[in-house]
Amino acid sequence: MIRTVNQFTEGVRVTPRLRAVDLTALARSFVAVALLMIATIAFAASWDDDSHYVSLGPRSGYYIVRPGSRLSHQLGVGAAPTIDTADPFRHGYGADALAFHFNNAGLLSAPPAYIVQANPNEFYTLRLGSLIRGRTTSRDVEAIFGKPQNIERRFDGVVTYYAIQVYNPFEDLGGRR
Repeated sequence: MIRTVNQFTEGVRVTPRLRAVDLTALARSFVAVALLMIATIAFAASWDDDSHYVSLGPRSGYYIVRPGSRLSHQLGVGAAPTIDTADPFRHGYGADALAFHFNNAGLLSAPPAYIVQANPNEFYTLRLGSLIRGRTTSRDVEAIFGKPQNIERRFDGVVTYYAIQVYNPFEDLGGRR
């Protein structure tokens, strides 16, 4: 009987070492799978970004920009008053934005940016296409779009933002479950 108990205790001592090795390998494989999933999701998010410039002539055109995209950071329009339509408390209602960069003389110094979550509205793209860099003034833009909702002062001029109310019926849960 003593011999059997000794053999049993040796078997128990070996098993935790094997389990510790198995847990280490399992943790490593879990970390590898998690990193692979994060990399895939990050690639998919950057793949969906279709921000681009629409050229309509040598001094006219506009940017179509997705909120939070790389292009929005390059243009410096991160302060645009956009509201995500996917917010469950807003029931599909949100806001896109227009951004205009004027120099210190009040002239449009860069192409306007249309910060949009879904498809751009033709009403706004036609009006953005009519603006000419270096000629269009802030008063011209106010005559078309009204008073800006946000004004951001910068060293090289001013950026004005206009919020555009939008509704996405596909994001509206309507209180149903």
